[in-house]
Amino acid sequence: MRSFTTLDLQYAHRFYGFKGEAQYLHGHTGILTIEVEDTVNAGVNMVFPCNEIKKTAWEVLQNFDHALVLREDDPLLPAILGVYEAQGIKDGAPSNKQKGPAFKTELAWAYPECRLVVTKETMTVEGMIKIVYDLLKDKLNIAKITFTSGVNGATQEYGKEAAAGAWAERERCPLCGIALDENGVCPKCGFRK
Repeated sequence: MRSFTTLDLQYAHRFYGFKGEAQYLHGHTGILTIEVEDTVNAGVNMVFPCNEIKKTAWEVLQNFDHALVLREDDPLLPAILGVYEAQGIKDGAPSNKQKGPAFKTELAWAYPECRLVVTKETMTVEGMIKIVYDLLKDKLNIAKITFTSGVNGATQEYGKEAAAGAWAERERCPLCGIALDENGVCPKCGFRK
């Protein structure tokens, strides 16, 4: 069975080197749906609490919300960083409360202090799905990701082999459904096995 949640992400990007309207800097409202799969936890009668899926995903993905997303070879990137440096906001400003922890993967890296995400490839809806899976595959037992942005959309399902291994062996709290840590303690409610 699956549980799922959705997140709204407001972001700006452009397709550097693209011929067409998308070559210009523009914004989107993206809707990300993350489905996780597992057996129904008998104690709480759910696969995984949807608010916990959202909390886990949002911790990392909030770096995409109200952010500029540019490909690493886009000539706007050094210009933007230069402007932020000149304004004194490259390393953050007190008003910047919308940020998650910095991350760096093979596909993308975040500069949360200046609301900037740099990607290896052009951030299409398909590219976003690849990035999201890469960032969350060790945190959630992802079965499917769907991302829509404007009139564009894509979806990717992940087979049981992608979810095998550590996920299949994790014990969950009988009170709230969250995976117990390595000491058998629930990080949410404190239940001890």
